[in-house]
Amino acid sequence: MRDGYRVFDTHTHLGAARHSGRTATAGELLRHMDRSGVDRSLLIPFPVVDDYRQQHNLIAAAIRAHPDRFTGAACLNPFVSPDEFQGEVRRCAEEFGFRALKLQPQYQPLNPVSRRSDFFFETAARYSLAVVAHTGSGAPFALPSLFISAARRFPELPIILGHAGGSVYYLEAIVAAQVCPNIFIELSSLMPHHCAEVIAHVEPLRLMAGSDLPESLEAEIGKLFTLDLTPETRRAILWETPLRVFGL
Repeated sequence: MRDGYRVFDTHTHLGAARHSGRTATAGELLRHMDRSGVDRSLLIPFPVVDDYRQQHNLIAAAIRAHPDRFTGAACLNPFVSPDEFQGEVRRCAEEFGFRALKLQPQYQPLNPVSRRSDFFFETAARYSLAVVAHTGSGAPFALPSLFISAARRFPELPIILGHAGGSVYYLEAIVAAQVCPNIFIELSSLMPHHCAEVIAHVEPLRLMAGSDLPESLEAEIGKLFTLDLTPETRRAILWETPLRVFGL
């Protein structure tokens, strides 16, 4: 808890990244969380890993050890065979209780406008998982506006625009949320004044906080305490929205 508010970090990574060489353990994340007053974090594998099943097992173990601190998300190459993709998402949802499915178009170039991507969103909906979509770097497939099409094809599926499109495309994220009630925005990577503009145009019950990396946690959560927000708005962004979206 921070300054009387419970805090849910909806964008963290656990495990080992093949593309960047970064690693993160549950113990390291907990230390950063405790230092910044974060109650719960959504654990996501890095987008490029040696063995996605092993990374999912690692997240499941962290959740078993700390069920009150961690929630899980699956992330795997969407271009594996359909049976392999379906089977692994089913395993994460049914055996591990994961609550989200991550798409990282920067490394997983799946076009969300194309009907070829339907299997991804259908799978998330089948297992009651929210989709967390990286947006911003990795355009064109990481453009926030492209997820309008998917959100309209799957109107009951929560789609979270991770990083809100970044500082270049955050206005697209605003428009996407305005035209699709099942689109949510996660605010990591934005400057405080960008966050203020998003908050001015999108209801707080569709906004959430995230850090992405441990080094950014204090800055990402802290910026929401520097803005002139009502207690109700801050409470929604920091805790109530993700709690509802992830079904906790």
